[in-house]
Amino acid sequence: MTEYVHGYSEREALRLSEQAETLEKLLHHDTIYPPRAKVLEAGCGIGAQTVILAKNNPEAEITSIDISPESLEKARENVARNGFENVRFLQANIFSLPFEAESFDHIFVCFVLEHLQNPEEALKNLKKVLKPGGTLTVIEGDHGSCYFYPEGRNALDAWHCLIRVQAQMKGNSLIGRQLYPLMQMSGLREIRVEPRMVYADLSKPELVNGFVLKTIIPMVEGVKNQAMEMKMMEEEAWKKGIEELHQTAGPEGTFCYTFFKGRGTK
Repeated sequence: MTEYVHGYSEREALRLSEQAETLEKLLHHDTIYPPRAKVLEAGCGIGAQTVILAKNNPEAEITSIDISPESLEKARENVARNGFENVRFLQANIFSLPFEAESFDHIFVCFVLEHLQNPEEALKNLKKVLKPGGTLTVIEGDHGSCYFYPEGRNALDAWHCLIRVQAQMKGNSLIGRQLYPLMQMSGLREIRVEPRMVYADLSKPELVNGFVLKTIIPMVEGVKNQAMEMKMMEEEAWKKGIEELHQTAGPEGTFCYTFFKGRGTK
């Protein structure tokens, strides 16, 4: 397990919630489980995705785990605030799960593998607690899929800092494109991986606001300290890069990014 590259600040918690709400239809419209299904959410973080899972699957029995007690506390608060009672929380490590084999009908993993040094091992470990015929759903982004206009040089450099910082921390922000082989190597079958692209311009103000301004740019800003410490950019160039990224949310700007959603069966 690597350190969470974006940190655990209140701003990051807000960013995660904004991201989940903005992308709910794109990523989760087909994350539906039958009544009484036992579902494991592995790596729930602050519960941004948990709230959506609980809302869309009110009759499922959801167990959400995370390694961070601070994140779990925020997740409990988020779920309770929304009035959902079909989720139980447990502090646990994906690499040493406290469950018997074949305990769950379905497993859900969202924005987790990118932070792990050995995602294939994580998937194999999760598969052990999945019942035969059950499904494992994985959602990841791919920072290499990003392009935007205007394409400022400093903005590109700042964006690449995000990729490089995560690599230095033994994570992989390009993992979206690798979902199919990772799921295949873990032993899953009937694997299907679909790209889910976000394209934003001012004709889609909800995406410009919720995705570009409240999700993407704060995510880049969140690695400033690491990028400066690693001398990836000069601070003045960094500031210009953030300014240029803001231009992509302006009248003549566009922004495009691709997520990948995979599903396999045990």
